[in-house]
Amino acid sequence: MTLPHASTAPAEQAGFRPMKQLNPALILLSIVLLALVFTYVVDSGQFQRKDIAVIPGSYQTLEKDHSLTQLFSIEPRKATDGVARPVSLVEAFMAIPQGIEKRAGLIFMVLFIGGMFGVLNKAGAIDAGLERVLGLTRGNLYVLVPCLMLVFSAGSTFMGLAKEFILIVPLMVAMTTRLGLPNIVGLAIVVISVKIGYLGSITNPVALAVAQPLVGVPMFSGLSMRVIAYLTFLVAGIAFMLVTIRRCGFDASAGFTFASAPLAPRHRANLLLLALGVGFLVYASNRWGWKYPELSAYYLALSMVFAVVAGIGASEAAGAFVDGMKKVLMAGVLIGLATAVEIILSTGQVLDTIVNNLANLVADHGPLVSAYGMFFAQLSLDVVIPSTSGQAAVTMPIFGPLGQLSGVSPQTTVYAFLLGNGLTNLITPTSSGLLILLATAQVGWGQWARFIWPLCLVFAAIALSLLSIAVLTGY
Repeated sequence: MTLPHASTAPAEQAGFRPMKQLNPALILLSIVLLALVFTYVVDSGQFQRKDIAVIPGSYQTLEKDHSLTQLFSIEPRKATDGVARPVSLVEAFMAIPQGIEKRAGLIFMVLFIGGMFGVLNKAGAIDAGLERVLGLTRGNLYVLVPCLMLVFSAGSTFMGLAKEFILIVPLMVAMTTRLGLPNIVGLAIVVISVKIGYLGSITNPVALAVAQPLVGVPMFSGLSMRVIAYLTFLVAGIAFMLVTIRRCGFDASAGFTFASAPLAPRHRANLLLLALGVGFLVYASNRWGWKYPELSAYYLALSMVFAVVAGIGASEAAGAFVDGMKKVLMAGVLIGLATAVEIILSTGQVLDTIVNNLANLVADHGPLVSAYGMFFAQLSLDVVIPSTSGQAAVTMPIFGPLGQLSGVSPQTTVYAFLLGNGLTNLITPTSSGLLILLATAQVGWGQWARFIWPLCLVFAAIALSLLSIAVLTGY
């Protein structure tokens, strides 16, 4: 494969000069400590709940001992304690291993995915497949990227796929690397597509199956504005990626020469197995409700099949699997730290207080301002409740009635939730889904935040415009 000089320009010349990066674990540890401070400065309170949904109007402030002596307390917290108290240093540090334990299934799944791609890389199937794809498109990312983003975003907006795309990230990173582009470009092709899918959520069951019933509208109703959102964000996202590729020095008119020889039988077989494996994964996850243990076992079994098809010896395959796991090991620590934030806020009983205070800001300001308030409230809450379904379960029973009192329809309330949640998930450092994708591509959160920030501003402007249309048209 021969590449023109422009595409192999160093990342420094493309505007991605290496900088001394803060370890992402330090960033998340700072957020953990900030959550600890919140338990001292924010009142404790709680909503009553029916199943997972909160009961509107049921918030009660709890009596709380704000004394700083609690910071150094080593007395175990009891469920029968009559007075709420802030989180101690011991409890804050204990929340980190508790977070790792709580997300152990997810962490092992990520490690096994890394191991599986270690085996595939050892087999040479990924490089061979990329060589073939780039040969067919003559390396023209201006053609390839829009097609890929359309496919990836469709999977998210129609089926709610997100973590399933972990399998795709190494392929995209390898492809862009072959074209002399930074890792972050390959990562962005996947992440931006997935988040666009969630921003639109045309029939996304992860978001709509929880949010819409809680505000009393039929599931998957109100399709029109969600389709408009999906198409608008998709066009903007593709434009952003093409401009970025152009800025990095990629030239579609240059004379790319890629090998176009047919794939070797072993490579063809492994790539076919990978495609079938991803398809079956989607089917099994939806049909049988596979969770992390089943998925981890599936990835392990696929790794063994790939090794056998490639003709790799058992010892060599095991070594490749372990090497692949090492590359995503940091993801486990990051997931544990992100979960620790939620544990600390829940232990200090301030999470419901944060939700209640944001809800009070939404009410009694007229429909347009209230809709904007819901949007920004969802932006803020996504940092402490990064789960899409979890955020819907907490906020929809509260914002639904508040919206109706302010003249905001239930459909628009859901729309504000989708836009706010989807936008923050593009950058929030407490999102385990985002952290996994970053770790898989070996891109730091700080580097990603600098890269994606301009697109976040564009998406925010689009979201507010769409929300205004929804309110003014009575959507």
